[in-house]
Amino acid sequence: MAEDSLRVGGMMSSGLAVLLNGEDAKESSSKSRIVPHFDYSLHRPLERTIEYIFGLPEKSVAPLDGGKVDSSVIRAVIKNQFSKLHCELDASVSRREGISVVSHGVGPSVVALEDYSICGEFRIVKPPLVLESLALFSSARANACIWKGKWMYEVALETSGIQQLGWATIACPFTDQKGVGDADDSYAFDGRRVSKWNNESEPYGQSWLAGDVIGCCIDLDCDEISFYRNGVSLGVAFTGIRKLGPGFGYYPAISLSQGERCELNFGAYPFKYPVEGYQPLQEAPSRSSFGTELLRCFSRLLDRPDRSLADTLSRLRRFASVEELFSPVSRAICDEFYYILEQDRLLPEYLGRGAFLSFLLEIFRTQSPHDCSSLDRVLDVLLASPLSHLIFAHVINALAFSCKTATLTLTECPYSGPYPYLALACHLLRREELMVLWWRSLHFEFLFEGFLSCRSSNKHDLQQLMPVVWWPGSSEDISHESSMGFTISALSEAINKIEEKQRNLCLLVIQFIPPISPPQLPGSAFRGFLQNLLLKNRGANRNLAPSGVTRNSVLVSLFSVILHFLSEGFEMLKSSEEAVRHNVGFLHRGGQQKFPLSLFLKNDPHRADITRLGGLFSHISKSYPTDDDQEEEIMRWEEGCMDDEHNRVTHTTEQKPCCCIAYDTDLTKSSKDRGKNTAKSSRGQCSSIPERSSHVAAECSGGSFSEEIEDKPSTSNQSDLPDFGYRPVRFMRTSLQESRVSSAILSEEELLDSLLLLYHIAVAPNFKQASYYMSQQSQSISLLEETDKQIRERASGDQLKRLKEARKSYKEEVMECVRHSAWFRISLFSRWKQRGMYALCMWVVQLLLILSKMDSVFVYIPEFYLESLVDCFHVLRKSDPPFVPSTTFIKQGLSSFITFVVTHFNDSRISNTDLRDLLLQSISVLVQYKEYMEAFENNEAATRHMPAALLSAFDNRSWIPVTNIFLRLCKGSGFSSLKNGESSFSSTVFQALLRDACINDGELLSTFLNRLFNTLSWTITEFSVSVRDMQEKYQVMEFQQRKCCVIFELSSNLARVLEFCTFAIPQAFLSGTDTNLRRLTELILFILNHMTSAVDDEFFDLSLRRQGQPSEKLSRGILLAPLVGIILNLLEASEDSKQKQQHDVVGLFASMDCPDTVYCGFQYLLEYNWRCFFCNATVIDVVRDNEEDDHR
Repeated sequence: MAEDSLRVGGMMSSGLAVLLNGEDAKESSSKSRIVPHFDYSLHRPLERTIEYIFGLPEKSVAPLDGGKVDSSVIRAVIKNQFSKLHCELDASVSRREGISVVSHGVGPSVVALEDYSICGEFRIVKPPLVLESLALFSSARANACIWKGKWMYEVALETSGIQQLGWATIACPFTDQKGVGDADDSYAFDGRRVSKWNNESEPYGQSWLAGDVIGCCIDLDCDEISFYRNGVSLGVAFTGIRKLGPGFGYYPAISLSQGERCELNFGAYPFKYPVEGYQPLQEAPSRSSFGTELLRCFSRLLDRPDRSLADTLSRLRRFASVEELFSPVSRAICDEFYYILEQDRLLPEYLGRGAFLSFLLEIFRTQSPHDCSSLDRVLDVLLASPLSHLIFAHVINALAFSCKTATLTLTECPYSGPYPYLALACHLLRREELMVLWWRSLHFEFLFEGFLSCRSSNKHDLQQLMPVVWWPGSSEDISHESSMGFTISALSEAINKIEEKQRNLCLLVIQFIPPISPPQLPGSAFRGFLQNLLLKNRGANRNLAPSGVTRNSVLVSLFSVILHFLSEGFEMLKSSEEAVRHNVGFLHRGGQQKFPLSLFLKNDPHRADITRLGGLFSHISKSYPTDDDQEEEIMRWEEGCMDDEHNRVTHTTEQKPCCCIAYDTDLTKSSKDRGKNTAKSSRGQCSSIPERSSHVAAECSGGSFSEEIEDKPSTSNQSDLPDFGYRPVRFMRTSLQESRVSSAILSEEELLDSLLLLYHIAVAPNFKQASYYMSQQSQSISLLEETDKQIRERASGDQLKRLKEARKSYKEEVMECVRHSAWFRISLFSRWKQRGMYALCMWVVQLLLILSKMDSVFVYIPEFYLESLVDCFHVLRKSDPPFVPSTTFIKQGLSSFITFVVTHFNDSRISNTDLRDLLLQSISVLVQYKEYMEAFENNEAATRHMPAALLSAFDNRSWIPVTNIFLRLCKGSGFSSLKNGESSFSSTVFQALLRDACINDGELLSTFLNRLFNTLSWTITEFSVSVRDMQEKYQVMEFQQRKCCVIFELSSNLARVLEFCTFAIPQAFLSGTDTNLRRLTELILFILNHMTSAVDDEFFDLSLRRQGQPSEKLSRGILLAPLVGIILNLLEASEDSKQKQQHDVVGLFASMDCPDTVYCGFQYLLEYNWRCFFCNATVIDVVRDNEEDDHR
């Protein structure tokens, strides 16, 4: 805070320590002031106690008549001795030189943006100086001109896009393309592009994030400009800046891109990170020091360190302790404090966001255990005044701001970051008058977002948080493993503390009853905030957070809050063991489930443009009109009713789902395991030792949240409430914005609906980013290990030098990825969140399956329900460390997910083909794993629907995922499966089902084969053209090389599918018309022709060679082997067939009108080096014998 504010850091010591500190010493004369102190001589009368409280010289207070003290006596002391002393101090403040502030009204000069200087358009998000640019590029100068001295201002970033912050002269031109830093005598820093600007840009500083506080400093004594990020110097940015005279100096200036937001502080309140020697542009209010001293006096009334001495004095007749004087002194101090606040309109904000906030934090303590009783005593006195709103409105503002800008520090964990401000806010907002004050403010929602904000961390921040990095297999010292494990445990605990306080705050808002008429129910204020937040942010592509919308951290925090409420239950009044036992989370309640269809069928304004499974609401409503009765209908079902009887696992069955399995938890080991897995990613799996919340495993019954908050008493003794409790308010109010109120109780189903949308727009992109870092980490570790190997093998000359430089670069990449991966695990993958997400998947997939039986409702389901379900499922499946073993992940609770994807990936009611592709890709991914393949084989819906649906889904759009699925289902059934290293498991179940589907539906088979022939012909042509193009230019471009590799692999996969068809249903080619066989033989020759005559072998291999690709991927054999398999399958089927009338395969090849092509192609197959392709030499001999016979 500012120099004249109370210190917060390690908690300002009260009493004598405060009086004796250096700052206090500066303010007093050593000759005229003697600091009194208590001793055991018992010679300190009442007057000396008053002198101690107010820091007055000894014997400066005259003897008191009768030894009685009331507020009037204390007020007299304040107005006489105390005021005289501190007025002299205020008068001694040095004059400010080298600055001129243009004033536009009566009263003290206020530094603000000069209206006439604005180019573009700014919107005041929150007065006075929270700004947003509405134009493509908006610029402005402030009304303060400086030409001598050292000055600064701070900019708190609301967004992290392109902003140019700095200084400019009045001659600097602003246009829609150019701003601060784009001209002479104009200097700026831009953290998005990590550059400094003065006509041209140069690299400088660090990348910035939303929540950063940028200090813009100018030293006109040394002609330098520098910038600070969160109090850390970024170095001198500019030197030798031109000296200017009075009236022609430098102005603070900013330029913002469209949608960018920031908050400017020129000194209207104390800086968050003041820089020694630099002055704020706006002078502090004249009575700020006096107000700060009054607060110091107040703190001495709660003099905890000297409490024993005060108690000793209180037992003596005619001597008063500090405690006895609390009431009259505190009232007198408050009267004087509020009086000076009224006299200066700038003083409430300056003190409220500075000294007064520090005063409250000092009493409350920033770390647990908090001194709630002392703070309550102070609040009782402060809130008794009708003028309390003057200061507390700014306190709430300051707390929200501090949450947005607080920095997580390892040494302060677990009570770091926004924790102390959230904890204080929760305690303050238990007070009815303060909650109402906050709610009635015009910026209630803006401040609420601030409370839920958490500043992100960039590369430099993570280096500070995790100075020591370790990963499995690293060559670092063994102590690094335990050190990083400790770091992760500390940060995890800090995040847990912050999330707990955010839940407590949200619970206060949920329980709050808006004081308006007609009376509202609990939850209406929270509902209004939630709806407006989602309305503002939905549809935003969070892959690259756009400017102008809510911070991602706010949405993620809100997701965590609601997920905890729905999964772990609401931590309300738990007066008995029975209440605790019944407080089962909504997602784990089991039994009969219900869902109001109005959430889908009503065209509410805040949901109007949300895309549904069937399309837009306006379009669906014409085909499936709804009525009021249907909109009010509540869908009810029994949990697990859509699962097969033998696969059914619910919260009420004997076998519990994964989210409710009780594990023996060793938290220490769990934390250590997390440290070990910070770099593991896809390199391996580790066992899961999840935590367990006792009430989630209880009997799945209990009251709903709606019932709990509805039954809450309106008043209760505040002292009986837990620390997070709240006493609802029942004041009346005549008007309120419609968006803020509702007569309906907030339901858990509403929260579930919002939870899924929050996941879709905010959490899913974070998981995607986490997946990127974990994948990148695995690749970087592989490159690092390969480089180490090369250094050991080739330790000589220039090559060794290059390898060491490469190793250094790879190691830095690994360390950065390890830090980011660890951070995502800490913030996103905590065990309770995984449990909640698993239960969420169970709940949503059951809902979708139930509603899929009702066409008129299913089409109204928002698309984000399906997208969030699928993404959440795969996030849990890939989580590292794993949530549960993969063998039980689907089996114990999510078998219904298999049912849903196999029955809806080809569902025409889902109008968005991308969504259907998403379901198909899920199948494609899952069947790659043996344990998940078994889940498909044991699922009745999968065995009944999937084979025929896959055949029909093979079209121009979906052929790639369908091909991948076929490959996995049919592995091990063909010649090409004998390739070295091929995975052995396949599905004989689905092979038989696919064969039956083809035999039973000839038309479906014919359509499928026709599409398969066409697709394979197209891929071979594309591959051949690409290779020929590179050969003609004799240039292998990376993009073309990548394209060739992809097309070649797709061609090979299609050929393998065709091979399976000849193996499973050879009669489709040998019997009936010869159309299929003729097309097949033509296709084989077409492929052979392109493989043998298109390019020479060397260039062919060069076109497929990519860094890090296995050697077998470079071989033509992966495409030729299926062709051999096709020929062998047909020949074998011809010999085994008892049918007399069947086509002659060899004769058909011989009758082709290109005998040379046939001869060359078969000769190439016979002479191909199969020994490099197969691991079994016996197979090679069989191939040669068969092919030689066929050739003859």
